[in-house]
Amino acid sequence: MISLDIPDRGAASLAGAFAAIERLSETAVDDLRSMVAVDTSFPPGAGYEAFADLMEQLAVPLALDCERVIVPEELWRAPGARGQRTNLIARRRSGRPVLGLYFHVDTVPAAHGWAGDPLQLAREGDRLFGLGAADMKGSIAAALLALRAAQQTGLVLAYDPMLLLCTDEEAGLYPGVRYLAEQGRLEGHILNFNGSAMPRIWAGCFGLFTLTVRVRGKAAHAGEQRSAGANAIEAALPILTALAGLKPVIAQRTSALPPPPQATGPLTASLDISAVHGGQCGGQIPSQFEILLCRRYAPEEQFAAARSEIETVIRQAASGLDLDIILTGHLAPTADPGGPHWPRWQRALSAGFGYAAEDFARWGASGCSDFGWVQQATGMQEVLLTGLGKPDSRIHAPGESTTLTDIVALAKSVLAYLSVEFCPELSPETMTP
Repeated sequence: MISLDIPDRGAASLAGAFAAIERLSETAVDDLRSMVAVDTSFPPGAGYEAFADLMEQLAVPLALDCERVIVPEELWRAPGARGQRTNLIARRRSGRPVLGLYFHVDTVPAAHGWAGDPLQLAREGDRLFGLGAADMKGSIAAALLALRAAQQTGLVLAYDPMLLLCTDEEAGLYPGVRYLAEQGRLEGHILNFNGSAMPRIWAGCFGLFTLTVRVRGKAAHAGEQRSAGANAIEAALPILTALAGLKPVIAQRTSALPPPPQATGPLTASLDISAVHGGQCGGQIPSQFEILLCRRYAPEEQFAAARSEIETVIRQAASGLDLDIILTGHLAPTADPGGPHWPRWQRALSAGFGYAAEDFARWGASGCSDFGWVQQATGMQEVLLTGLGKPDSRIHAPGESTTLTDIVALAKSVLAYLSVEFCPELSPETMTP
């Protein structure tokens, strides 16, 4: 049994709020169902305005004031991206210290292989299936559940919650939280839900950038006057071959970041050919071919050098082809995000999920976050990490899921951390110098 370490006078109120979370848990399922039904896949990112509409409907009854912040199009415009970049800040102001609760609202596009409609939440017992269920709309549902329980029970909070519902984390060119950071809109310290439900101490993560290579040929009738055409797909084959040769070279580069406990070796850099598009029909010589590349780079690497290496290989293989190489997405590496609030958050995770202190391990990830930009823009080093990811969540894959049990546990962790009565001796805001 995990001790909440709160005074006797407060135990009943926090225990009552935990009971309210259990009692209200089906509201989280309803919220998640509504969120999954709004297509916020990026690319293209066309559903952000509709999602902000929904979130305002859910936030206002919780006494949260809502404000929309729109990223200017000239910052995020890239091939494949469309729709307004609407970020929503939903916050409460009472004069207490601010706790930012960060969520990215975009998902990856649904991959082939879903058994049902990925935008319709499906339920099998405790498990909830849907696009973004684990990454990370289920986390939004958990936070709303925590605030709903606090409101119903009158639980006194140590922090004023500020929900940051942000765009374009899934490898966008200009993520919404980067814009908020550069505009000075972030306050207090931040709990980032772009992680796992595991007992993990975050050590930082890789950066990522995507490049679109656009090779141009000349369309012509495929059966007549073939010399008048130029097949863009066939012309690009040497580029694909050169990139395939570069891939194992990049994969040899390792990072000093501690790998996850289940890893069989160090974290490594990577290059992937993520998508190709070209041609329209068999009767026409294709006039354009696009290659989408994804490069994950370790904190020890430099973005400019990593990008230049790829572009040099492409141009050497292109043999005078008419082509463009366009940066279409970039997430900077996140440096070690440790800080003074972590011990209390670790205790809150234990209160929600039942973890023991010895369960926690420190590791980084070759997965990426948009908080490298936050660190660069604000000087804010500390970022607390949580979320709903688990090895069986199938994040970014058909059948993505979470469980109601984990949503409830995460809601309890968030509520414990927000509560004024929970481990006050571990709160930097109340510690005596």
